[in-house]
Amino acid sequence: MPLTVALLSLCQALLVTGNVLLIAVSPLIGASLAPSVSWSTAPVATQWLGLMCATIPASLIMAKLGRKRGFMLGNIIGLAGALVAVQALMGERFGLFLLATWLIGIAIGFGQLYRFAAVEAAPAPMRDRAIGLVMGGGVLAAFAGPWLARVSRELGDVPFLGSFVGLAVLYSLALVVLMLTRLPPASRTHGEGVGLPLRKIISQPAFIAAVTTATVGYGVMNLAMTATPLAMAGAGHHFNHVSMTIQWHVVAMFLPSFFTGHLTARFGAKRIIVMGCLLLVASALVAQFDAGLAGFNIALILLGLGWNFTFLPATGLLTESYRPVDKARTQAANEFLLFGTVAMSALLAGPLVSSLGWATLNLLLIPVSLIPVVVLVWQHRVGLAKA
Repeated sequence: MPLTVALLSLCQALLVTGNVLLIAVSPLIGASLAPSVSWSTAPVATQWLGLMCATIPASLIMAKLGRKRGFMLGNIIGLAGALVAVQALMGERFGLFLLATWLIGIAIGFGQLYRFAAVEAAPAPMRDRAIGLVMGGGVLAAFAGPWLARVSRELGDVPFLGSFVGLAVLYSLALVVLMLTRLPPASRTHGEGVGLPLRKIISQPAFIAAVTTATVGYGVMNLAMTATPLAMAGAGHHFNHVSMTIQWHVVAMFLPSFFTGHLTARFGAKRIIVMGCLLLVASALVAQFDAGLAGFNIALILLGLGWNFTFLPATGLLTESYRPVDKARTQAANEFLLFGTVAMSALLAGPLVSSLGWATLNLLLIPVSLIPVVVLVWQHRVGLAKA
C-alpha cells in the first residue's frame, strides 16, 4: 500500500503541476487571443467544462477497465490537448485553444479520481490518511508549477508556447509512473449486484452534505483563484508576482493534506469542514481591505487552507455514503455536480471581477462559503429525527 499511494501521490503532483501552470497562463492567453476581455477566462471555463464532461464517463470506464487503464487513457488525452494548444498558439487561434483546454480538462477529470484510488489501495482505518497523502502530492506542484510557468513563458518566439510543451512532458511522465503502479482490478474495487436507483443515491443526507461541502469549497476557491491573475494585473502587479501568489496559494491548498486526515480522525469531518468554511470567509474579508501584494498573498493562502479543510473531509464523507455496488455511479454523480459548478465559477470569474472588482466579488462569496455549515446542521437534525 505505501508504494502504491506514493506513486499515486507522484501522479497527483504531475497533474497539479500542470493545473497550476494552466492557472497562471490560461487567463493571460485568453486575454491576448479573445475578441473581448470578458472572454479572457473562457479557456479556464472550457477546461472545467471538459473536466465536467469526463466525470461520468471516467468513473464508468474505470468500473469496467480498472483504475490503471482509466488513468492512462486520461493522460493520453491530456497529451493530445497539450499538442493542440501548441498548434493554437502558433496560429493565434482562440477557438482551437478552447478545444485544447477542453481536452486537457477531460484529462484532469480522469486524474481527479486519484484520491478514490488511494482509498481502494489503503486499509479502511487509513482511508483519510491515504487521501491526504495523495493530495499532498500537490505540494511539489506548488513549486514546480509556477517555476515552469516562469521559465517556459518566453521560450521560443511564441509567448507561452513552451508552457504547453512542458505540459506535454508532464503527461508523458505520468504515463511512465502509471506503468510502474500496481492497482487492484475493477472486480475487486467495484461490487456486483443490483444497486440503488440514482435518485435514491443523491437524495441521501450524507451524499447531499458531502457534495454540497465539496462544491462550495471548490467553487468558491476556484472563482477567486481564477479571478486573481486578472485582479492582480489590474492592480499593476507583475506576472512574476502573480505566479508567486498562486504558488503560495497552492502550497496552502496541499501542504495541510499531510495532517488533515489526522485532524479529521481526531475531531471529526464536520468540525474540520466548519473550520474550512471560516477560513474561506476570512480570505474574503482580507480582500476587502488590502489590494496590495501582501493582501493578495494572505487572501490566497487563507483561500487554499479553506479549500483543503472542506474538500478533503468531504471526500471522506462521500466514501461513507455508498456501497461497493453503488460506487461508480455515486462517484460519477459527485464529480459531475462538483465540477459542473466549478466550470460555471471559472466562466463567471472574468465578467464578475471585471464588472464588480476584486473586493465586491469576494464580499459576495462570504454567504456562499457558509452554506455547508447550514447543510451540516440540517443533516444532523435529520439524523436525530431518524434516531
